[in-house]
Amino acid sequence: MTTLATGPDTLTRDALAVLQPGFDGTTAPDWVRRRLGEGLASVALFGRNVVTESQVTALTAQLRAERDDLLVAIDEESGDVTRLDVRTGSSFPGNHALGAVDDPALTRAVSRELGRRLAACGVNFDWAPSADVNANPDNPVIGVRSFGASTDLVARHTAAWVEGLQSTGVAACTKHFPGHGDTNVDSHHAVPRIDVDARTLYERELPPFRAAIAAGTRAVMSAHILVPALDADRPGTLSRRILTELLREELGYRGLIVTDGMEMRAISGTYGLEHGVVLAIAAGADAICVGGGLCDEGTVLRLRDALVAAVRSGELPEERLADAAARVRDLAAWTAGARAAASGTVPEPEVGLVAARRALRVTRAGTAVPVDKPAYVAQFEPARNIAVGDQTPWGVAAELERLLPGTDSGSFTGEGAGEAALAAADGRRIVAVVRDEHRHDWMRAALDTLLAVRPDTVVVEMGLPQAAPRGALHIATYGAARVCGVAAAEAVVAG
Repeated sequence: MTTLATGPDTLTRDALAVLQPGFDGTTAPDWVRRRLGEGLASVALFGRNVVTESQVTALTAQLRAERDDLLVAIDEESGDVTRLDVRTGSSFPGNHALGAVDDPALTRAVSRELGRRLAACGVNFDWAPSADVNANPDNPVIGVRSFGASTDLVARHTAAWVEGLQSTGVAACTKHFPGHGDTNVDSHHAVPRIDVDARTLYERELPPFRAAIAAGTRAVMSAHILVPALDADRPGTLSRRILTELLREELGYRGLIVTDGMEMRAISGTYGLEHGVVLAIAAGADAICVGGGLCDEGTVLRLRDALVAAVRSGELPEERLADAAARVRDLAAWTAGARAAASGTVPEPEVGLVAARRALRVTRAGTAVPVDKPAYVAQFEPARNIAVGDQTPWGVAAELERLLPGTDSGSFTGEGAGEAALAAADGRRIVAVVRDEHRHDWMRAALDTLLAVRPDTVVVEMGLPQAAPRGALHIATYGAARVCGVAAAEAVVAG
């Protein structure tokens, strides 16, 4: 190993610089502010850190008082995965709704308005968009987070999303490389495996990432997935073949590579958190996402010390760590310049609702009539994946209660959900709200029960619309963002 002329202080600063930790609270903790002075160059915000946009603005100002050239990252995809609107549901439809419209100019406008809001809050790095081609409709973690199942469609909308967001000075982070769309396991829980040949990967999964690179994406996020056609031994996040040889050398990517959350069981449960972090940097990652679950100072110090120890033992080349830290600082510098250049971005506050309305697919049966008096909303609740989280409200009940005062609602799950919903409706017109009906036998059975007794039931599908439309009126929203619920409720009343 070549030893660089750097002292331990520089090494420690570089080890801190590659970490992107989260933290608890809605103000800047003392430990985060202290570590910023010691070399920490990034922090990550999650739903637990967000109450209002003004509060987030104050929080980022606190952080930048310690370090002006700071990357403040957030997992804000819009649609189902939102942090800025975690308590209300997103003001923007997600990728699948935008893909259903298939108007790249609209996608660009939506991501531009999202970027404008993030920038106004002091957030300059967004772990989005998802460039995954949803080749497996039973995928438990991607689904409506994807623009669709067509490679070409995903590629053009990924590029448009990157362009719109970055026009506001917020760096895009295209994910999950080399493609998470053909999995049936959630990497939050275990290691997903994609068993397709290399040609399929190159033709189906990689074009959206090529498009993102051509559009100038400033970051790419790795996936914790095993792809034997590329590397039979290590998942993407820990694979030099995937991160360095494929992404850097073959695809010519020069920006920042950031990992998906390292505390996810696909990495921490298989390799251990500290060892996994060392392996990721050695493989070619530049920044380590951690803090979705582990968000304390002790975790940051353990990871810092693991990286320093790996350099000193010869396991991790010092040049690799220094290069990774430099890429983090370079991205922070880009955001500062880009933010100044984009300061005059014109607000388009209604673009999200416009997009949600355009995405609706409404199918009417012969018996379809408008819902014009108080109804009963039966919401069938599947388990949510961790990326979406349990905090964010979804559905059409709140908006229907506004449009039709006196409307009531209830949530149901599992065997017997249909019978329970019928009893709760007590003769009122039923609006059944489902999410990925095709993935849940109990949900399909619940709709069977409702429609057998009440064929005038309105069905609103807020996940992937894979099942055949049924009900007197069937509305597919292509996602569960708040604006998708608003658009669906308008369609229920219009009939």
